[in-house]
Amino acid sequence: MKKATVFMMAAALAAGLTGCSGFSDESTATTTAGAGTTKAAESGESTTGGTEKGVIYGIYKAGDQTWFIDEGAAAQAAVEEQGDEFIYVDAKMNPEEYLKAIDNAIANKAKGIVTCIPDQTMSQAVVDKCKEAGIPIVAADDALQTDAGDKIAPWVGINAYVIGEANGQWLADYANENNLAEDPECGLLIMTMDTVSSCVPRAEGEYDKFIEVSPNFAKERIYKADYDGTTEKGNVAATSVITAHPEIKRWLITGANEEGTIGAVRALESAGLDKDACVVGLGGYLAKDEWNNKGAEGTSMKAAAYFSSDSVGAGSVKVLYDVIAGKEVPLETAVDAVVVTPENYKEVMGKAAE
Repeated sequence: MKKATVFMMAAALAAGLTGCSGFSDESTATTTAGAGTTKAAESGESTTGGTEKGVIYGIYKAGDQTWFIDEGAAAQAAVEEQGDEFIYVDAKMNPEEYLKAIDNAIANKAKGIVTCIPDQTMSQAVVDKCKEAGIPIVAADDALQTDAGDKIAPWVGINAYVIGEANGQWLADYANENNLAEDPECGLLIMTMDTVSSCVPRAEGEYDKFIEVSPNFAKERIYKADYDGTTEKGNVAATSVITAHPEIKRWLITGANEEGTIGAVRALESAGLDKDACVVGLGGYLAKDEWNNKGAEGTSMKAAAYFSSDSVGAGSVKVLYDVIAGKEVPLETAVDAVVVTPENYKEVMGKAAE
């Protein structure tokens, strides 16, 4: 019972745990801020950002996660291509550690900073610090923004709502083709990160497209679980919902990032419900490990929206060097995604599937 469908998406408009249904039925439109949206550059593109050599900092909120490790490696390669040094910093999801890293970059007279902030409410303070020091900063993944959600620094990331729609489409097609839409023992769980602006549209897109494509799926069998982006908290969140609903024997699950969906995979395994479950990841960088190590039939991870951490890492650096060079840059730069399955992931992901 599985379906392998590939969705290609062009970059367009970028965009507490609960165990109960309650998503809004209204579609969420994404809007473009600032000068517009462009496609992230390939890592091989060269950009001149001034003749003086210096240091570029990459400060990431969860630097021990696979996504940020890969993103940082791509950023480092792009920086070194320009002849500069790259310093990778793991903020450990700790605002104090993060601000310390920003202060260190300023003290060391960094040429520029690319960053994913752990708490977006700190955005203005961080941008002000960098502006006062004359150091350009570019956000990757999670925007530097005002309380109203307006971007206050260039941002590079994924086209969140559209990518969410692709996951919702895949799961809805799976439900329809396997006669699960009207099955009272089948439930849909969407893993959410409601405090992260870049993640909210992902879950909204998943929900909106799912109910559009599978309108007979009862909304009272749609649940959500909020977590912080880590596998551990994703596992706890999914376990809570699964435990609270023993009437659901067949779970469909997707989420806001790959770590959360892997946490759900482990929760299903612990509950003995993994054989009849279907999980769709978001990133592909952990789904490929499931398929490489267990094969298609050995995991409940059946698909994942794959988008390249290399594109975000190299793209953020390209935008940063454009700023350093005094060029006008868009406030939003979005990257493409493809839904991959055990049947096509090696072909689509290339070396990233290893």
